[in-house]
Amino acid sequence: MSPAILGMGNPLLDISADVTQETYDKYGLLPGNAILAEEKHMPLYAELAAKPDVKYIAGGATQNSIRVAQWMLQEPNMTAYIGCIGSDKFGAALTDACKQDGVLAKYMVDASAPTGTCAVTILDKERSLTTNLSAANNYKVSHLQQAENLAVLEGAKVVYSAGFFITVSPESMEVASQAMLKSGGAYCMNLSAPFIVQVPPFRAVLEKLLPACDYLFGNETEAQAYAEAVGWDTTDVEFIAIRLSLVPMAGSKPNRKVVITQGAEPTIVAIKGKVTKYPVNQLSKEQLVDTNGAGDAFVGGFLAALIKGKDVAASCKAGSYAASIVIQHSGCTYPAKPDYTI
Repeated sequence: MSPAILGMGNPLLDISADVTQETYDKYGLLPGNAILAEEKHMPLYAELAAKPDVKYIAGGATQNSIRVAQWMLQEPNMTAYIGCIGSDKFGAALTDACKQDGVLAKYMVDASAPTGTCAVTILDKERSLTTNLSAANNYKVSHLQQAENLAVLEGAKVVYSAGFFITVSPESMEVASQAMLKSGGAYCMNLSAPFIVQVPPFRAVLEKLLPACDYLFGNETEAQAYAEAVGWDTTDVEFIAIRLSLVPMAGSKPNRKVVITQGAEPTIVAIKGKVTKYPVNQLSKEQLVDTNGAGDAFVGGFLAALIKGKDVAASCKAGSYAASIVIQHSGCTYPAKPDYTI
């Protein structure tokens, strides 16, 4: 049986540690933000690796969501993931993580580059992400077009990519969104980070894909960054979600669902210009470990419920549950089984 959910994105190994404000200042990091590494950030990876509390955790936004969806479903081979890794120990660690979680990994392997890494700098339980894409940046649409991978794409009921994949292979996203348009499957994307919507060529890809996008995820900061980038002159998250929901759909697709999370505040869902708010699981400050992977986990839980035929309310509930578990663990990790039935 072909996996029901396919994720396409940038596979990364998270190098995660607690840091001080000094590290944030030194590298120009912002809490909650995600950026691509520049030359000035390169020493950060070795600094984190030298810390006694450093953890190496399978990461990459899309891969996190897919692993969480698989965990929530508790049925083997419900999910698959495509992206590019290097031929090294970090790549082997990612392959093992997918295998252990029951995700079918269809990696492209590029021996000329190391597996991508993400520096996860945690300050007061909030994370900042600095990504060195390396091999992840070398994914090619030709890999997706190989018969066995195309079969996985065409067999999927839901395809998901975080916005970060826009910087790597917009051609692959185009192929995937068109495949879902043809098959009647759902194509899902995430705004993912302010820079995705602020950089004009990246935003152009997002806007080109929007008509074929059934579910658009994001958080309040990303939604506000989008509005600012396109000159909407508002910070009202509900209004922004409504406008994004009203961008016309391709073909005879049903109306887009725009799902904007707001941390501990209710999740906003806009469909055809109408907003509904869904509460999230509240946790005490003591229960929080770090926010790394929370938004990814929400998407994973949401997509797991969606594939089970659940409505938006039940999907948001499953997403909120998954996020509430992940923020009580370091990085995008979770106990052996969920205490939740979809």
